[in-house]
Amino acid sequence: MLKKIVFMGSPIFSVPILKSMYQNGYPVSVVYTQPPKKSKRGMKTQKSPVHNMAETLNIDVRTPEKLKGNLNEYNFLEELDADLAIVVAYGKILPENFLPLVKKGFINIHASILPYWRGAAPIQRAIINLDKKTGISIMKINNKLDAGPVCNKYEIDIKNTDNADTISEKLSMLASEKILEEIDSIMDGKANFVEQDTKKVSYARKIEKAEGRINWNKRADEILGLINGLYPTPGAWFLYNGERHKILKAEIGNASGEPGIVLSENLEIGCNEKSLKVIEIQREGKKIQKSGEFLLGSKIIKGSNLNDF
Repeated sequence: MLKKIVFMGSPIFSVPILKSMYQNGYPVSVVYTQPPKKSKRGMKTQKSPVHNMAETLNIDVRTPEKLKGNLNEYNFLEELDADLAIVVAYGKILPENFLPLVKKGFINIHASILPYWRGAAPIQRAIINLDKKTGISIMKINNKLDAGPVCNKYEIDIKNTDNADTISEKLSMLASEKILEEIDSIMDGKANFVEQDTKKVSYARKIEKAEGRINWNKRADEILGLINGLYPTPGAWFLYNGERHKILKAEIGNASGEPGIVLSENLEIGCNEKSLKVIEIQREGKKIQKSGEFLLGSKIIKGSNLNDF
């Protein structure tokens, strides 16, 4: 029987995994998560979703600002003498000297089919790249970014209607189911960790806000991939009369016309190939609107040029 598990995670993606482990009797001794942060207006601090869940489950929480060079946390983990650590989007690099402190190692649930999309934004990059599949990989952490050996991968399809939000939810639920059998396999010594194929490595670099700017000279499916991949934040956007407009939901149309030109009264926009029908849009500083509602008060009409020169 397991004695001690360490859980490390921060965002909402990690919460179902922690909850599943707890509800199924896996003994989580301590949770590591990002420190509370001040809200944008600085009125109060906000705890991470994992922090809140850990407190609900009455599990001890630790929130160090950093682990590298942190003797206090090193000594704590050494004394804890944990059997296993599960890491899910923790948001901090684990120092190499920490890795031997857990008997069966630090096991990472990474949201891609490794070795594809190592790094910070695997879900977003898979969608933007128009990948047909994504998934989760159960990997043992080593001293390089997402480069450790993998014992299992689980795949799902990416549909045209999926975005970063829906895929994140699907992968989180998948991981919450699969991690239980993975823990059993690892603890029983039955897990087979296989080194990644370095020839197939790709990197999912952090998303920058400027990447969301829409280039209407691209194909409609490429633009839709950008919209879906950056939903809900930072979002894909264009400028019209110097004002930013974020497109949150859209679909591909079959109309043809000059890229960046509004082709119809229903906010269908020309692309390099086919067209894009806007479903939901948000004008800078305003609420999210369906395209029909938006057009009632907008100066964007048929024939408008959405290319910003």
